[in-house]
Amino acid sequence: MKLDLSKVVSGCRLGVLTNLGKNGDKTLEVPGCLLYTRCGSAPHLTHETLETIEKIPAVTQLTLSTLAEYHEVLEEYKEGAGKFIGMPDSVLYCSLQDPAAPCPPGFITNKTVSVWGSGGRMEMTASKFMALQAVVRPDWFQSMADGETVQEDTSKKRVRKSVDRTLAFLDECLQLQQKSQDLQGVEVLGVVEGGDILEERTRSAKETAKRPVGGFVLDGFQGDAMTRELRLKLISSVTAELPDDKPRLIQGIGRPDEVLDCVEAGVDLFESFFPYQVTERGCALSFRFRYHLDPETQVLERNGAQVNEEPRAEKDCDVSDKEEKEPMTPFEMDLKSKRYREDFGPLVQGCSCYCCRNHTRAYVHHLLLTNELLSGVLLMIHNFQHYFGFFHSLRQALQEGHLEKLKALVNEHSP
Repeated sequence: MKLDLSKVVSGCRLGVLTNLGKNGDKTLEVPGCLLYTRCGSAPHLTHETLETIEKIPAVTQLTLSTLAEYHEVLEEYKEGAGKFIGMPDSVLYCSLQDPAAPCPPGFITNKTVSVWGSGGRMEMTASKFMALQAVVRPDWFQSMADGETVQEDTSKKRVRKSVDRTLAFLDECLQLQQKSQDLQGVEVLGVVEGGDILEERTRSAKETAKRPVGGFVLDGFQGDAMTRELRLKLISSVTAELPDDKPRLIQGIGRPDEVLDCVEAGVDLFESFFPYQVTERGCALSFRFRYHLDPETQVLERNGAQVNEEPRAEKDCDVSDKEEKEPMTPFEMDLKSKRYREDFGPLVQGCSCYCCRNHTRAYVHHLLLTNELLSGVLLMIHNFQHYFGFFHSLRQALQEGHLEKLKALVNEHSP
């Protein structure tokens, strides 16, 4: 894996990751995102429906928490998770946890980490963790880490222990990788921890950068425990300590406005779990990002966005009784709302996804109210394509010098 940077604009890094995959013939443009999956499958979608989506990322994210319980099956299969899930040619990245399913804290020791699957908690030593990676056979994987410092009241002593544990886990994983024939040539991504303490963040970044890792995972920035200003200060301090020729991936950040903030702070890669969360809420991404439209189309799109902006109270009264894990964001529209009952326009004006070309807001509203499985399929197609299109537009804006135009469009939706 090699990162070739072509341009750096206001801290934003534009470039291409090359030499990816088993044959080294795949590439991934940065800034970019990974294809989010659950147990190796894009949520709600078959391989055939996934292929209808434009600009699909070249790298697929697997989550160890959803694969761990299939250790014995994969071990007996002997050909790796890529072929097992029907994606033998994909570049695979294996993360420790599922970004859309946070795990309860308090289950990490000096020797083990825990993940939660459908059968409950699974405790893993470094040996068990690496044995699982050997049967999954990803192209990259995240090292074990102690990321339980997201809470506001985490003490400095606990944060320091988190950094020490994460470095010790990384050293053990690297040692075990050298002994494993199945993991030769696989890139290990070191994890940068440190909570909200600048000193520990920079120490973690410096020490991780000394190890022979293929890239870096920035952990602990998800959630609302940090202010926006503190988060950006810490991320900028971390990326300043990392080498320029290796990618930086951040966990748990998905909102478009936060993505733009992190890109300006030097982050390269993101997970695409945000479209999945939006889909699970019965919502469709509707934020604007096409800064280069002609004036007439801009007016149509702006009018469509204004129509989508209903009062929060109206949204709340139409949401089903099922409790939402994540609150609704300003970047989406709630298609369960009765206002869409007789709205026969596409989900987003000008969107070229299968759903917007063939169906209407009223139809998806009907599917949601009747609990039809097709609603999740259509929303996932639209939300993935909209999100991937945003990253394409971001790279284009950086290339053409129009980042401020893009930020202005996206920030129209921010509170």
